[in-house]
Amino acid sequence: MSSALRGPSGPAVNHVLVGDCLEELSKLPDASVDLVFADPPYNLQLERELLRPNNTVVDGVDDAWDKFSSFADYDRFSRAWLAQCRRVLKPDGAIWVIGSYHNIFRLGVALQDQGFWIQNDIVWRKTNPMPNFRGKRFTNAHETLIWAGRDAKARVTFNYEAMKALNDDIQMRSDWLFPICSGPERLKDGEGRKAHPTQKPEALLARILLASTNPGDLVLDPFFGTGTTGAEARRLGRRWLGIERDPVYAEAAEERIAKVRPLPPSTLETARSKRAEPRVPFGTIIELRILEPGHTLTDERGRVRAQVRADGTLAVAGRQGSIHRLGAELQGKTACNGWTFWHYEVEGVRKPIDVLREQARRQLGLSAPVGLVAAE
Repeated sequence: MSSALRGPSGPAVNHVLVGDCLEELSKLPDASVDLVFADPPYNLQLERELLRPNNTVVDGVDDAWDKFSSFADYDRFSRAWLAQCRRVLKPDGAIWVIGSYHNIFRLGVALQDQGFWIQNDIVWRKTNPMPNFRGKRFTNAHETLIWAGRDAKARVTFNYEAMKALNDDIQMRSDWLFPICSGPERLKDGEGRKAHPTQKPEALLARILLASTNPGDLVLDPFFGTGTTGAEARRLGRRWLGIERDPVYAEAAEERIAKVRPLPPSTLETARSKRAEPRVPFGTIIELRILEPGHTLTDERGRVRAQVRADGTLAVAGRQGSIHRLGAELQGKTACNGWTFWHYEVEGVRKPIDVLREQARRQLGLSAPVGLVAAE
């Protein structure tokens, strides 16, 4: 069993709270959670068994927890748990909600009505979806995730550079391709049947946690099931807290998570976003004498040559201005990122002046490594 740990100003973590999600959420302190991942009931409205062409029964979602008397009943439940999640989120916290066409649109409205600010919707495309056995609809081959900040002012965590690196240095898109949970990853009960009908793939949760949390953050899952969120949180050095009303699911989750080996803390630091780095003006580069006044800067191909002035401006052909404004004027553009446009030369190799900012940060003592907090 995972041990319950208590932070200096937050709830006990790294364990499963067994009980009704609304009751357990109400016990958590305000502004104590960094991220919520929620996989709520789909409200599939199934009226009868689903059969394959050979008349065998499809092992779908027909559990009592997925049944609601009406859309209004489902909406009341959704708004209640979303309100509690928003309460426990820190000011810059965020939530991920996943669903199918049965419920995701109702959840989207509820999120916005509660004051959440939608960042993205993500389409999880399934490589191996369940076929449509009746042949009356398109094969339902995706689910939708909504990623939202606590409100419009929330500065939510987004590890953009890490996601770009994960995608071979191409911006990560909003359509993700993963198989549904199967094989050894799928938990089974004592009779070899699926332990939970909607177990999510670990790869999906890993991407969500890497994208929108940092090591040591607390991740809450109010519909914990068999604990995929907790398993990936433990592996990736995040703290976790689950709520699950079914003691059988909760026990399976605890046993599963206890077997997970956390990754070494040294492997968990994500690629830092340039936007998160301390700002260093070009003038500071001159003041620190990393570049001296009179130094020549060029564009990438060396066709434009400008002289560095003592006040941090550049001069070329009778024009003078900042690295950004002068770069834009010379290109006939309204804007320019001077840090990447202007280059300096070292041993015959041109390098963007952007690399000098890190040297300045080190001299200013602004480049200390980000501390990592192990999950346990």
